[in-house]
Amino acid sequence: MSSKPSLKRLRRMPGDPSREDMVARMIRVDQAGEYGAKRIYAGQLAVLGRTKDGPVLKEMADVEQRHLDTFNDLMVRRHVRPTMLQPFWHVAGFALGAGTALLGREAAMACTVAVEEVIEEHYAHQAARLAHEDEPELKEVVETFGAEEAEHRETALAHDAREAPGYEPLTAAIKAGSRLAIWLSERF
Repeated sequence: MSSKPSLKRLRRMPGDPSREDMVARMIRVDQAGEYGAKRIYAGQLAVLGRTKDGPVLKEMADVEQRHLDTFNDLMVRRHVRPTMLQPFWHVAGFALGAGTALLGREAAMACTVAVEEVIEEHYAHQAARLAHEDEPELKEVVETFGAEEAEHRETALAHDAREAPGYEPLTAAIKAGSRLAIWLSERF
């Protein structure tokens, strides 16, 4: 017999959030992330919407809207408050999308790659945590959405993301900002 925690539930340590608080944080940060993604695509579409990349960006934006609708519904059903930083994400998301699009279509796609890589990791981490909780609905949502975010990353790569000037530093900066946004949105 192993002394490992049960696969069904992990033991919480003193100071760890309760199961309910953990789930509320997950829903809050995921809703904020999907809201931010919607705003990034809105910024990109404002600049590139009438170009050959417009339909691809619109298709990805529509998926993000469906993700946002799902988390909005979960917030209402589970009585989870949104992040207090939502007004900031409203402006910052649009600015990031429009700013990278103004640098060129490749930079807009590089932005998508960076954000989606971070979100894909984030959802995978959440799914692993939820595997030990009695949260099959939320686990299925984050696994499904994580797979769809991976598809967006691959789409952006196929649309010349790596050709963006300064691809490595640009994506590194966007990834760092995305990770910070996740950390802040979970807490505030």
